[in-house]
Amino acid sequence: MERDVLEARLAEVDALLARLDADAASLRHDRADATADDEHDPEGSTLSGEWQRVEALRRAREAERAELVAALARWDAGTYGVCVRCGEPIPAGRLEARPMATMCVACAAAVG
Repeated sequence: MERDVLEARLAEVDALLARLDADAASLRHDRADATADDEHDPEGSTLSGEWQRVEALRRAREAERAELVAALARWDAGTYGVCVRCGEPIPAGRLEARPMATMCVACAAAVG
């Protein structure tokens, strides 16, 4: 696993968060419109439903961003790829699938 993979994913997540912020701003504008009748629109989802969807996506991306920042900090500290539970190396395949992993497969299975 290369540091640039973590940095590239962090850039992707930051771009997604920027788009979600723009979506949220647009929804706030639409919700402020006193003439918006979002509960009776047969053609689409309600503004409230869309707001919930955007916020759920935003929370998930914020959590992923925090995990990526922590992984980069572990990289800088020289502990990236080392299981925080048993101290053994995390298999490369696991890091490829989940670059933010903090535990090896065995420890993750035992905890989860």
